[in-house]
Amino acid sequence: MIPEAKLMRVLDRFAAIEAQLASGTSNEFVKLSKEHAELAPTVAAIRAYREARSHARQNEQLIGDPATDRELKSLAEDELHGLKDRLAALEQRVKLQLLPKDSADSSSAIVEIRAGTGGDEAALFAGDLLKMYTRYAQLQGWRAELMSLAESDLGGIKEAVLAVEGEGAYAKLKFESGVHRVQRVPVTESSGRIHTSAATVAVLPEPKDVDIDVQDKELRIDVYRASGAGGQHVNKTESAVRITHLPTGIAVAMQEEKSQHKNRAKAMKILKARMFEAERERQDSARAAERKGLVGSGDRSERIRTYNFPQGRVTDHRINLTLYKLDRIISGDDLEEIVNALITEDQATRLAAEEEA
Repeated sequence: MIPEAKLMRVLDRFAAIEAQLASGTSNEFVKLSKEHAELAPTVAAIRAYREARSHARQNEQLIGDPATDRELKSLAEDELHGLKDRLAALEQRVKLQLLPKDSADSSSAIVEIRAGTGGDEAALFAGDLLKMYTRYAQLQGWRAELMSLAESDLGGIKEAVLAVEGEGAYAKLKFESGVHRVQRVPVTESSGRIHTSAATVAVLPEPKDVDIDVQDKELRIDVYRASGAGGQHVNKTESAVRITHLPTGIAVAMQEEKSQHKNRAKAMKILKARMFEAERERQDSARAAERKGLVGSGDRSERIRTYNFPQGRVTDHRINLTLYKLDRIISGDDLEEIVNALITEDQATRLAAEEEA
């Protein structure tokens, strides 16, 4: 049973926020509104749990009272049986709501995909992953925008950056960070041998303006002519932009757009995301070690997931989950099944740690 004092702390905080918002005198309206919205689901779960718990106690008192007639006692026992199941479910829901939350979970996400070991086949697989995440974002009702793309000779991608805009996008996509391995017969393989290749995915939360402050004096902005395909503007205008954050050395180059202004805006978006994640890592060394292990170098041995085409199988090695629906997953249509399994496992692990503490 969850201690009543723990529940009251949340309810009291929620009531205090509502009072401040109603008074209209707070200078932190945006911050308080955000906290109110984040607490609302937890408060709803707590209220439902306390109400069910109260009903269960009333029924227990009726059953234990010698003065209660037989028919009423029978009704109370039947209701109590159902209430106990509901109470257990509500208690689990409240425990999950009370778990410490990643402050970035509600954020949009920046998904970076890079071809790793495997040459042209790795680049083709990286292209498959880009399509998978784009489709998944669409199914979630999010907006997916391709920020930058470096293609390979055979139509794959060497590197791509995808901006996924939507409430909670980072919370669902963050477990995709790591090395994804593919086993299949490449289109370039004439003898039919199965090859193993890899691509690396890094998912960053997209910071809001209030999350990170970048001063103009901290930036070095270089403009230059775009290289490669892109039309007549390539050789005539300096549309490409490279922005370097001098204190951290983090740099982002962008040349996708014909407009220097648009390239600068995209580069700043990615730069802020990388800076935000770097600061989060600095503040949490344990999380930094985890992310380093997940992202890795793109080597096929540092895998979090394997996509085996001959067997039609996808295996997530972190939770020992194997699904024989590769086509549906790589298309993005059934990626949600893996995402939900990872979230559930993460919640179970954190709940166990909380109960041991």
